[in-house]
Amino acid sequence: MSILTVSPSPHIQTTESVPKLMYGVIIALIPAFLLSTLYFGLGMLVITLTAVVSSVIFEYLIQKYILKVPTNHLDGSAALTGLLLAFCLPANLPIGLVLLGSLFAIGVGKMTFGGLGNNPFNPALLGRVFLFISFPVAMTNYPKPGQWMKYLDAESGATPLSLLSEKTANGVSVPEIMSELPGYMDMFLGKMLGSAGEVAAIALLLGLVYMLWRKIITWHIPVSILLTVAVFTGALFLGNGEKFADPLFHLLTGGLLLGAIFMATDYVTSPMSKKGMLIYGVGIGVLTVLIRVFGAYPEGVQFAILLMNGFTPLINKYVKPKRFGEVKNG
Repeated sequence: MSILTVSPSPHIQTTESVPKLMYGVIIALIPAFLLSTLYFGLGMLVITLTAVVSSVIFEYLIQKYILKVPTNHLDGSAALTGLLLAFCLPANLPIGLVLLGSLFAIGVGKMTFGGLGNNPFNPALLGRVFLFISFPVAMTNYPKPGQWMKYLDAESGATPLSLLSEKTANGVSVPEIMSELPGYMDMFLGKMLGSAGEVAAIALLLGLVYMLWRKIITWHIPVSILLTVAVFTGALFLGNGEKFADPLFHLLTGGLLLGAIFMATDYVTSPMSKKGMLIYGVGIGVLTVLIRVFGAYPEGVQFAILLMNGFTPLINKYVKPKRFGEVKNG
């Protein structure tokens, strides 16, 4: 006689799993990794290998010897954290700082809160911000593309976003600054200074298409972020084109695409409902523009995402999806 087991909802069967989703995101990042390796060569390989391997090892050691819980360091989440962290770093960053960033991302950003599913903030972004605040000189010294066999001794400089912020603060008009920067096609193809997540616009967009096709993410967060940034920077540009850059410049520079596509869409730290995702995305877009244009830092997307990570529980509480079978009164 068969036995019927009755259990509480949800009664959902799916082939998806944490490893499948994590490795799906990693696959989506492969085009960007290949393109950035083409530009930065040895340096990109060194920091990526260091960040990924150390993140996996740190998670294993913390789970096994400190928390004394079953290890799941090979489920892809630690490797993804390391990969995203590497994409936020200059390709000439010393190995010691990469290791420190990985330890902070995994140890403080993830395992302190109980591991995957419990962390309120994106671990890779926390690692990046920690390094940025602690070692600002090293974290703003980006190597020029084309120095394939150079690592620590690579010739470096400032990113287009940093140059824009610095020169506008000194009274130089935006059209003058733009004449000294790479053209938009070069920016789209990644021919400029920056981290791997800044110089691979075309490859990051390919990753977005792949994840949408695989249904790893939905369009709500990345589109709302990018559209909000475009609208607000467009309004500023139309109001004063001598002082403010146009929307296309903001979309193609800095870590906006990496943040909007791969970091803000993190399952754990982003809202669950579609309406909540839109509110979350608009908030990130507005904060990014405010920090970039009026703040002290040329890049604002990482701070914007972390700030909105903090609002995610409130968004989830007050913007809930309609319950199955719910009937409105009246």
